[in-house]
Amino acid sequence: MSVTLESQKDKKEKILVVDDEASIRRILETRLSMIGYTVVTAADGEEALTVFRQEQPDLVVLDVMMPKLDGYGVCQELRKESDVPIIMLTALGDVADRITGLELGADDYVVKPFSPKELEARIRSVLRRIEKTSTSGIPSSGVIQVGNIRIDTNKRQVYKGDERIRLTGMEFMLLELLVGRSGEPFSRGEILEQVWGYTPERHVDTRVVDVHISRLRAKLEEDPSNPELILTARGTGYLFQRITEPGEASNKNS
Repeated sequence: MSVTLESQKDKKEKILVVDDEASIRRILETRLSMIGYTVVTAADGEEALTVFRQEQPDLVVLDVMMPKLDGYGVCQELRKESDVPIIMLTALGDVADRITGLELGADDYVVKPFSPKELEARIRSVLRRIEKTSTSGIPSSGVIQVGNIRIDTNKRQVYKGDERIRLTGMEFMLLELLVGRSGEPFSRGEILEQVWGYTPERHVDTRVVDVHISRLRAKLEEDPSNPELILTARGTGYLFQRITEPGEASNKNS
């Protein structure tokens, strides 16, 4: 049976909240339900994986410190089977500990104690950015070929040769942004605003960008330590190598 466009639009996005503190689960379930989301919860890492597979949520809010299986372990397991957006909740003070979740595939993190309004804003931002599909500078076909890398912005898929490369939603958004203005550098702050939808308040915020760039390079570059696709703009940020249109090089030589 076909699903109408109207019913797809009216469908509530489902969020899985994973935290071993019952008070946090109750607060987030109440607040997120009030602003229009369907909310399911889990109290530990093992339960989180079970609920995720049963409910197939659109986004996961994931605490780090939990019994049975911590948030890092849950994130690793989820990334083996899904590119669902993950926002991690961390009470860890060390920046390196916060970044660990991003390196394992999380899309963003919020530091405890946190304002529920801040988390709600991050959730809206991540879901809104992932739904965005149009980027200037991308051909009408939506397909870009750079060497052995093929990026299909319509299907939101990336291939390296014949192998499909799994990207998270935010990784794809970041790649799409860079490719859409290939050859032009972006500052870390600009990337954070364009992809994650918020202005950096602390230097550590821009580390979110650095970690996602590193993950993209690991997946796409032949030699991530010597990148040829996603380049560092010294003193600025990052850029994707300039994409030459078919026939452009020959026209310049003629």
